[in-house]
Amino acid sequence: MVGSARLLSSSSNKKRVFEDNHEVESSQVTKIETCGDLQAMTIQQLRTMSKKVGISARGSKHDLVSALKCFVDNEKDGQNSPVTSEMGTNDLKNTTSTSDAIKSSGKKAKQLTSGDKEQNLKVIAEMLTVRQRKTRGKPPTDGSTNFVVDSENLKTNKVSDTQPSLTKRKGSSHVEKEDGASTERVEFIASSSEPWTILSHKKPQQGWIPYNPKTMRPPPLDVGTKFVKLISWNVNGLRALLKLNSFSTFAQREDFDILCLQETKLQEKDVEKIKECLLDGYDNSFWTCSVSKLGYSGTAIISRVKPISVRYGLGILDHDSEGRLVTLEFDTFYLISGYVPNSGDGLKRLTYRVTQWDPSLANYMKELEKSKPVILTGDLNCAHQEIDIFNPAGNKRSAGFTAEERESFETNFLSKGFVDTFRRQHPGVVGYTYWGFRHGGRVDNKGWRLDYFLVSESIADKVHDSYIIPDVMGSDHCPIGLILRL
Repeated sequence: MVGSARLLSSSSNKKRVFEDNHEVESSQVTKIETCGDLQAMTIQQLRTMSKKVGISARGSKHDLVSALKCFVDNEKDGQNSPVTSEMGTNDLKNTTSTSDAIKSSGKKAKQLTSGDKEQNLKVIAEMLTVRQRKTRGKPPTDGSTNFVVDSENLKTNKVSDTQPSLTKRKGSSHVEKEDGASTERVEFIASSSEPWTILSHKKPQQGWIPYNPKTMRPPPLDVGTKFVKLISWNVNGLRALLKLNSFSTFAQREDFDILCLQETKLQEKDVEKIKECLLDGYDNSFWTCSVSKLGYSGTAIISRVKPISVRYGLGILDHDSEGRLVTLEFDTFYLISGYVPNSGDGLKRLTYRVTQWDPSLANYMKELEKSKPVILTGDLNCAHQEIDIFNPAGNKRSAGFTAEERESFETNFLSKGFVDTFRRQHPGVVGYTYWGFRHGGRVDNKGWRLDYFLVSESIADKVHDSYIIPDVMGSDHCPIGLILRL
């Protein structure tokens, strides 16, 4: 964005020249009466004029025309940008063009389609973030700034993250209609320490809100209530993770009863050494490793509670060479730690996944269910719905979000009576469990929800809490948890 702030840092002579040019060009632009006058100009002419009056010269011709038309309207009305109300005289002087650009962008958002509005509002929020930090000299000391962006009345509000308000967030994350008029109001929470609280989605629907475990988890169960606490985590290589102090800290903090792991990438020769590293009290551990491809896949279950029995794989040779399933039997349920095959680059394993693996796993679970309820947890390598992935339109042929995989997930698991516990508890919540290392998606919360706790319908009502633990690092996945009343 080309604005006066950058130019005012130069010599006083350049500053005077700029102010003279700004006045002349502003006068020229205000002579434009209709949008048609601007439409007749070339995109290069529009950009040149935008730069000279101090507003953004980026975007399509439609964007430039809209921004300049808004600038004309504002010049005629003599309005000031609402976002400058908290700033002093000097700050205002040094950011004239910046505030004009934000003001223009804010009004422009009202004239676009809903999809364009969402994108423009996000850009405006980012502009506000940069501007506030520049004008105040440093980022907020608490690491969290809450920007409420309203196309009718653009403003910023500082909100402490120590007591987040779920009600306020709900009320500002969708299109509201009052007296037949549509008012776009979107809330952005910019937090370097809690990026999962950013509502990051290419196509957000009305009522969707970002997942925040600080406000969305239920209170603890009453003393004396019997329950089991399960944690599941795709660790993307257990040996590397164990070198981090964060793993033991996480284990002590969560105080789980049972830990399910996927993608351990261990070989059988590594298992005994790993067992020696386990925390005291977790004396029951069961591991399966890939034998067809060493250092690949692998699952495990580590438990305080001694199981009744243990099984490895599905009992089908074609499926059991990659160490993808461990099943423990407890008094009141079966627990499966599973790592569902990824369809791979070019979707090379898609047919195998949806026509062989998924049906075989579903049949195995239904067979177990004949004797007691079943819990399947792990990386199921499928973002089931559009709410479960940051960019649904751009990933329709990406492994994990193809129509075939999503239909298979529905047909083989949900339609057969297994409940997605997180989605049942949080029907309109955008929460991710995977952020690819390649694109740094975790910083902006551009992720996928690939990790699940699926439970038999017969015990779904006993689920006290199904939650995501997004603050735990060390893998491209984060852990998920389940608290089940017994």
